[in-house]
Amino acid sequence: HVLIAATGSVACVKIPQLIKDIFEFENNCVEIKLVATKPALFFIDKTKIDPRVELYVDEDEWTWQKITDPVLHIELRNWTDIMLIVPLDANTLAKISNGICDNLLTCIVRAWNFSEKNQKPLIACPAMNTQMWLHPFTNKQLKVLKEELKFFIVNPIAKKLACGDIGI
Repeated sequence: HVLIAATGSVACVKIPQLIKDIFEFENNCVEIKLVATKPALFFIDKTKIDPRVELYVDEDEWTWQKITDPVLHIELRNWTDIMLIVPLDANTLAKISNGICDNLLTCIVRAWNFSEKNQKPLIACPAMNTQMWLHPFTNKQLKVLKEELKFFIVNPIAKKLACGDIGI
């Protein structure tokens, strides 16, 4: 069970290909669910998402009717074996590193089991403008994710950015 969580970066345009690659790598023996923040939805073409993938957005978190109804961020946390936050934008990096949980994605992370015995893998792939990446806060926030929350971080690569700059 793979939970992909997408945030507001232009790199979201690669989500359909990532999903295709995961299915191919696992010989289609994998279940994938996708959580997208509101800014991520600006970049995701829903028509290109594999129909086997369930897409969840913030509004889905609030569909419960009574106290005994399932809580979506807990259900998704329990369901998944691994969570990939790809791409991780600067805004969500700041939220997670400061414990803010104001959307479905950040609620899942805040409710994550961080005990060393039972922690499921959390992988984050930061994607932001070069100057955002080089900002002094970014390194501090990544340190919190790596050292305190035990995230595995996949650093960005150098390439031509959406703004036209060459950077990371």
